[in-house]
Amino acid sequence: MSRERVPHLVVVGGGFAGLWATRALARERMRITLVDRRNHHLFQPLLYQVATAGLSAPDIAAPLRHILGHQRNVEVRLGEVVAIDKQARQIRMADGSTLDYDSLLLATGATHAYFGNDQWADDAPGLKTLDDAIALRRKLLLAFERAEAEPDPAKKAAWLSFAIVGGGPTGVELAGTLAEIARHTLRNEFRHIDPASAKVRLVEAGPRVLSSFPEVLSLKARRQLEKLGVEVLTGTPVSDIDSQGFKLGDQFVPARTVVWAAGVAASPLARTLEVPLDRAGRVQVQPDLTLPGHPELFVAGDLAALNQANGKPVPGVAPAAKQMGKYVAEVIRARLHGKPEPGPFKYADYGNLATIGRMAAIVHLGRLQLSGILAWWFWLAAHVFFLIGFRNRIVVLLNWAVAYWSYQRSARIIFGDDQDDRRPRR
Repeated sequence: MSRERVPHLVVVGGGFAGLWATRALARERMRITLVDRRNHHLFQPLLYQVATAGLSAPDIAAPLRHILGHQRNVEVRLGEVVAIDKQARQIRMADGSTLDYDSLLLATGATHAYFGNDQWADDAPGLKTLDDAIALRRKLLLAFERAEAEPDPAKKAAWLSFAIVGGGPTGVELAGTLAEIARHTLRNEFRHIDPASAKVRLVEAGPRVLSSFPEVLSLKARRQLEKLGVEVLTGTPVSDIDSQGFKLGDQFVPARTVVWAAGVAASPLARTLEVPLDRAGRVQVQPDLTLPGHPELFVAGDLAALNQANGKPVPGVAPAAKQMGKYVAEVIRARLHGKPEPGPFKYADYGNLATIGRMAAIVHLGRLQLSGILAWWFWLAAHVFFLIGFRNRIVVLLNWAVAYWSYQRSARIIFGDDQDDRRPRR
């Protein structure tokens, strides 16, 4: 006697959208295969904390198999999807294997975008994955070590010059934290340099940092950054970047460490769909997050381009991805039970949070606007609450408590390899 066939959902991407959709369907009689090229779910809002040695990689990530271990209708598969056959309803993996599906959810996220200047990538790394964070942490810590060993004053100053390109939340958080490391964490640890003399610059092409926040909060964030010693440069885009520094217009600024936080582009998988994409390479989806003519194929998270009722695009933030994932699960559940599908996807904007440094943050929740220490406590509580796993919440809370009282950062071990070690020096 043959087994009754159950619908098969393939979810590509174990980020917020993919994971939230998968977990929302835990009680349904169906088969789910979650495919990701990495074995873990990453809490991206705290990725900068790994890059700046405040947290270790396992503190903000958890194995997908562990998260979904008790969900019996899910199988996790490690691998990379390279092609999608929409007509045959089949995906092809990098190893040549294939998976058939009845429904498909693509939620592969975003990567760095250098606005046509991909040659900058080696000298201005971005921050999207744990690999990025660990490599950046090494780069930041090594800059102080190389400054310590450099006898030439000009070259020493270049090693102690840091630039963050992009004034969004990631750029602001990196700049503020790096300034704190230089002025507090590394105090008294070097003999030939004063880490507090390091120059940290935040470069934003637009007129203000944190442009998604109200202008009054953006101004407060800038003042908090400047109080930490960060030089905020707005209104002029970077025109060139190399291993020695960057250009603002025609002016060259020496900086041996440049970090890119200025733009993102959708995962390259979107291009394999052969459908209209927006300027960032995102898939232009219908109001129910499906492709035109393919109601079985959903796109969510940073890979999806969708305008809200007010004409503004759904932002590429974690809450939006979670809501998209839950919405896709609702649509699939309605189809499984032969019930009417929910109406068009509607993004519920619960507000924005950004931290600048120790006891400094801004919060925008509707009419509520906070800054300073109260906003910082709010930011801290929200991020601990939304971490996956009790162990991660406890470890992060303890690490932050130690850092709060001592200014020390627990993950300052330099290991691994670095392109700068192999690149000839000028």
